[in-house]
Amino acid sequence: LLTLIAMESSQLPGLPEYVKIVEVGPRDGLQNEKVIVPTDIKIEFINKLSQTGLSVIEVTSFVSSRWVPQMADHTEVMKGIRQYPGVRYPVLTPNLQGFHRAVAAGATEISVFGAASESFSKKNINCSIEESMGKFEEVVKSARHMNIPARGYVSCALGCPYEGSITPQKVTEVSKRLYSMGCYEISLGDTIGVGTPGSMKRMLESVMKELPPGALAVHCHDTYGQALANILTALQV
Repeated sequence: LLTLIAMESSQLPGLPEYVKIVEVGPRDGLQNEKVIVPTDIKIEFINKLSQTGLSVIEVTSFVSSRWVPQMADHTEVMKGIRQYPGVRYPVLTPNLQGFHRAVAAGATEISVFGAASESFSKKNINCSIEESMGKFEEVVKSARHMNIPARGYVSCALGCPYEGSITPQKVTEVSKRLYSMGCYEISLGDTIGVGTPGSMKRMLESVMKELPPGALAVHCHDTYGQALANILTALQV
């Protein structure tokens, strides 16, 4: 694939000079595992990822263990990993309580997790999009006071398991809210992997009318084998 891109780059419109990869395996990957992964295995996993040359590794989620039992050891994991120079270790903080726990555990970058779908927001984070924005505002404001950078996620950016297709306008609105409250980067997630190069392009073009491209990331799931095609489209855009 890389050779092909190098050869074809004269025909492909404006590929970026570099790509930043945010590794979310220790959080997004492990939280979907049915069997609880022991804390020392998680720490070893993250330490090994740190040695690969990745510049950003999302470590864990400071969410209630009642909601996500797999992430119950967030403090032990955060305190137990070896933090390599030049690597950033963000953690997910859904609310102010989670944020304060994360800071106490030594977190120096955080993420908030919103949705472009009303139904998904209610089922996944137990509140409406509007209510979630209020919570995130508190978290991001507190982070800014402490000079802690914040990223924002927008899930269901290309489709929702409950509502089907999501309009690019809705994704743009939510992204704009997160950006204007102080998230330096907005990660647009194809949570259920239903996106295609066409829908990815339309969604990004809509969001880029309101946000600078340098502030955008994509999070693609390969449910229907479309992730690489969607990532290539995002790189071209």
